[in-house]
Amino acid sequence: MGLLRGMARTAVVAGTATAVSNRVSRRQADRWQQQDYERQAQYEQQAQAAYAAQPPPAPAAPAAPAAPAAPAEDSLADQLSRLADLKAQGVLSDEEFAAAKARLLGG
Repeated sequence: MGLLRGMARTAVVAGTATAVSNRVSRRQADRWQQQDYERQAQYEQQAQAAYAAQPPPAPAAPAAPAAPAAPAEDSLADQLSRLADLKAQGVLSDEEFAAAKARLLGG
């Protein structure tokens, strides 16, 4: 009978140890799952904040039309004046203005 009692005691101790171990494992898994959830929520909040902080995309600038071909009777001064007006209105950039001016003066 002593042998059975020893085996029963060993079985109870082993069963208790297994139950405790399983409970600890479940508790750790729940903790890790909660931490993962909190990290994911924090990441999503940061991503949404970064997206909201971005400025809206700038509208596409219309292509600047080439300097209009002036009729032959226009004087050079009139053509340069028109170019200056287009640059002042923002239709021509500095580089476009310089290129058109060089064409007029060079050709």
